[in-house]
Amino acid sequence: GLGTINMRLKEAKRGFFDREAVISATTRADRRVLSKFGAYVRTRARTSIRPNKGTSQHGEPPYSHVGYLRRMIFFAFDQQKRSVVIGPVLLNARNKDVPSLLEYGGTAVRRRWGKARTVFYAPRPYMRPAFEEEVKNVSKKWKDSVR
Repeated sequence: GLGTINMRLKEAKRGFFDREAVISATTRADRRVLSKFGAYVRTRARTSIRPNKGTSQHGEPPYSHVGYLRRMIFFAFDQQKRSVVIGPVLLNARNKDVPSLLEYGGTAVRRRWGKARTVFYAPRPYMRPAFEEEVKNVSKKWKDSVR
């Protein structure tokens, strides 16, 4: 699956592929394919977010100003769906909805100097394009594992 991993980093770590619970819940072949796929998508998404000043074009991946979004993209095993989940973990910041807003677009209320204002985010997908490029490289045998 894609999108924000609906858990904090500490929770996501439990699904990392080197954890005993994941090792015992999967076959070696499943771990190999899902882990590689997760790593490839994560790397592609991270490299698509390039350091630059200003704002990226609508429809293009966002620019990185501080590097936080790039560092917060992880992948983990989802035991319920028996697949790999790839995306940014939930942020502790007050703007925790930003990764999702960047990917899909939308509106959010922001406070600045005590005033609230509604801000529109144009979609700047970074996860979906990475997933779509890497899924082309997955054999038919494993397609159902990487949704």
